[in-house]
Amino acid sequence: MDPEDVESSVGAHERSFDFGRRKGRDRRATDHRDFVENYYDLATDLYEYGWGESFHFAPRVPGESRRASIARQEHLFALKLGLRPGMRVADFGCGIGGPLREIARFSGSQIVGINVSAYQIRRAVAYTEEAGLSHLGTYLESDFTDIDEADESFDAIYALESTCHVPDRVDVFAEAFRLLKPGGCFASHEWCLTDRFDTGNSHHRQLKHDIELGAGLQDIISLHEVDAALDKVGFEVLEALDMADQAGPSIPWYEPLAGPKLSLTGLRSSRAGRSATHTILRALEALRVVPRGTSGASRILNIGGAALAESGQLQIFTPLYFVLVRKPA
Repeated sequence: MDPEDVESSVGAHERSFDFGRRKGRDRRATDHRDFVENYYDLATDLYEYGWGESFHFAPRVPGESRRASIARQEHLFALKLGLRPGMRVADFGCGIGGPLREIARFSGSQIVGINVSAYQIRRAVAYTEEAGLSHLGTYLESDFTDIDEADESFDAIYALESTCHVPDRVDVFAEAFRLLKPGGCFASHEWCLTDRFDTGNSHHRQLKHDIELGAGLQDIISLHEVDAALDKVGFEVLEALDMADQAGPSIPWYEPLAGPKLSLTGLRSSRAGRSATHTILRALEALRVVPRGTSGASRILNIGGAALAESGQLQIFTPLYFVLVRKPA
């Protein structure tokens, strides 16, 4: 993004959530591609700084690092889908390619990363070349509800916390259905409201709003709405469970955002680390080291991070609703 555009882009994002004098909430649905591109132009560098190359959560067990838990979750997707050398796979909403590279190394499959953000695609291509994985990982700039690929051209498809950016889940699930070969499977982690979410509770509604603001979303839907969308498209459901509900000793998915305990690996994403980063960015803005508006982007992410942590603690939201579905043979 042009440094001159950062501040105006932050303003445009906030106006999409009824901030400021003009109300523009409908833009998230009517111009959702531009809305999402604008969000990730603002957020990508801060995501990578605080979270690494894989922009998703993962369930953890005591003694397991966050990086290890994320890799384990990516391996689980590969195992659930039965990925192996020779398969052609699509990654819907691939970000800067962290999960794609991990899954390609683990499975040997050829993976096409699909992403609406040109900026993220450029970074993904560079990182994949640097990792020596260009023979397994390629990228396509596209809205994943309208992909320029032939019907039945993929053996498997996965999405790690990305379908939430589409205004209607039916659209993205239908595109996955179209692209899959008969008998092929689609696996996804869905951002959802749980049954504990109370639409009559104003604080719950505010937390939902703040997550949408901080994550660049139009609307967070319920687990049941995800199930209904998959059924409407025609998928056979093989598994559907909230991986946030772990048996035995566990570390909650939101702990890196909420935990008071600091570590070298968790400092940047922690509440204290996010606050310190925001303060530093404001100082760097004043010194004209970073573009005006950078601290505004940080503030938006901090609002979302705090809301995610509290929503996780209240168990009214999960980013880990795992679905594994199959296109009938």
